Amino acid sequence: MAILLLFVSSLTLLALGYRFYGRYLSRTLGIDNSRVTPAVEFEDGVDFVPAPKSVLLGHHFSSIAGAGPIVGPIVAAKAFGWAPALVWIVVGTIFIGGVHDLSALLASIRHKARSIAEIARLRMSPLSHRMFLLFIWFALVYVLTVFVDLTASTFVKSVPLGEGLEVRGGSVATASALYVVLALAMGACLYRLKIPTLVATLTFVPLVFAAIAVGHVLPIEASTVPALLRGDPASTWIVVLIVYCLAASVLPVWVLLQPRDYLSSFLLYACVVGGVAGVVLGAGHLEIRFDAYRGFEDAALGLMFPALFINIACGACSGFHSIVASGTTAKQLRCESDAVPIAYGAMVIEGVLACIAVMALITAMPDDPALQSPTLAFAAGIGRFTAALGVPVAAGTTFGLLAVSTFLLTTLDTATRLGRYVFEEFCDGIVNLPPLLLRTVATLATVAVPLFLSLAEMHDPMGVPIPSWKAVWPVFGATNQLLAGLALLVVTVWLAHEGKSRWLTGVPAVAMLVITLVALTQLVWRHGVDLIGSISAALLLFAVVLVVEAARVLLKGGGPPIDLDEGPLSSASGRKQPEVSVC
Repeated sequence: MAILLLFVSSLTLLALGYRFYGRYLSRTLGIDNSRVTPAVEFEDGVDFVPAPKSVLLGHHFSSIAGAGPIVGPIVAAKAFGWAPALVWIVVGTIFIGGVHDLSALLASIRHKARSIAEIARLRMSPLSHRMFLLFIWFALVYVLTVFVDLTASTFVKSVPLGEGLEVRGGSVATASALYVVLALAMGACLYRLKIPTLVATLTFVPLVFAAIAVGHVLPIEASTVPALLRGDPASTWIVVLIVYCLAASVLPVWVLLQPRDYLSSFLLYACVVGGVAGVVLGAGHLEIRFDAYRGFEDAALGLMFPALFINIACGACSGFHSIVASGTTAKQLRCESDAVPIAYGAMVIEGVLACIAVMALITAMPDDPALQSPTLAFAAGIGRFTAALGVPVAAGTTFGLLAVSTFLLTTLDTATRLGRYVFEEFCDGIVNLPPLLLRTVATLATVAVPLFLSLAEMHDPMGVPIPSWKAVWPVFGATNQLLAGLALLVVTVWLAHEGKSRWLTGVPAVAMLVITLVALTQLVWRHGVDLIGSISAALLLFAVVLVVEAARVLLKGGGPPIDLDEGPLSSASGRKQPEVSVC
């Protein structure tokens, strides 16, 4: 029963954090439904589209989660033990990640859905704005490089489950293709045929689960996919995924992105519900088989500080969330009160998913071959947990693996669209192009680098060929967490200007900045003047400049008053709606 006590205690703390600290944040930040949100004020049917709370929660949760809260916690817990991993997940979610996500979303909607970078321009300086935009854009390029390569590999590589069973890579490809078709159909039903959300949900969600089953039965075999480059079918899938990202970025948000994320959220919910129910009901058959503490240093990851906090990003605190919150979510939020369940609530659900990932690790046999892969370890855990619900272990494991593989797709189009927003914002005032042409150029620029890196042949320092995502991985985690610290810093400047408590976000900002600056310093020391070392040094310089800019403004009490109607509003149509709240 030790596993049950450990798991229930973690979930109880997360629930209490949402109930009490979430309410405290709502009062302190002054959430007010009488304010008209940018989604209503600037509704244009393309980017600014007011969404029902349940639909937007699904979109936001799918966008911020993906495979992040699964891979990171398992990697870190395997290296340092499950106890420090769980402590960081629970404490980080409640006091840092949830604060980061909610405050970033609220800051954006209070600045007419401007990005965190543009808020830095308004509250700090034009220099900080340009630097922040470049940093965010390159961070999104990292994300796309990693996930395009990983997603393409899941489309062609088979994964053994043991006992002669396997999930073929083509199963993921079939399920993903059907999933996109269903998302397009649901978007048309919701926004063109005006079918109620509940009816559409009850129709399309079962079809998504059916698509996974169809994918398992009718996989798109790698041998049937023509190899465009290197004689490798994965290269063909890379090109297909890039084309998909191009289309998803330019199309109106309601056509694909919003319904796709909404449907994806139910796969995540299924993993959460199945994991929670399976651990609770099957606790008598589950044991803790993994070390609570494995030491302060790991041969591969280095010292626990800062490696633990860098590897467990999604599930505790992740800078990517602030880009989503101020990028797509702020343009779809109907009411300010929806911000708490959508931003803070989604962060708590992600924390629960991270706890389930840790449970999957610690209930496995130490010699289980599934532990060699975080995604397979999670899938095997889902198989063990759902067995308590009467689901065959092989079926539960297959579902877990296919669901995780499908999550990778949700990150791609969201990151591309966000990269397009950032590129458009950077070009504002520099070039003057028609909106559709600018959207297309910005999207092409965003996917060009990931396409090149994914198709290029890369090698490690020993000359051994490696996937492109591994080449950028050492600096990826530090970049993501540095973004969280800088976003919290910008929000702190805004709160100081508004006369609100700067400690609410200031303390988490300092914590994340210290963690990431130590990590980047270690990378510079370890890599010297090579690519990773040079990028890390540039990020260090960038962070120092922004910290100095923020400190200068904070010492002046938050800066002078600003005119929010001044300056660009990225992607807005400029068409004003009646200033009446829809809440």
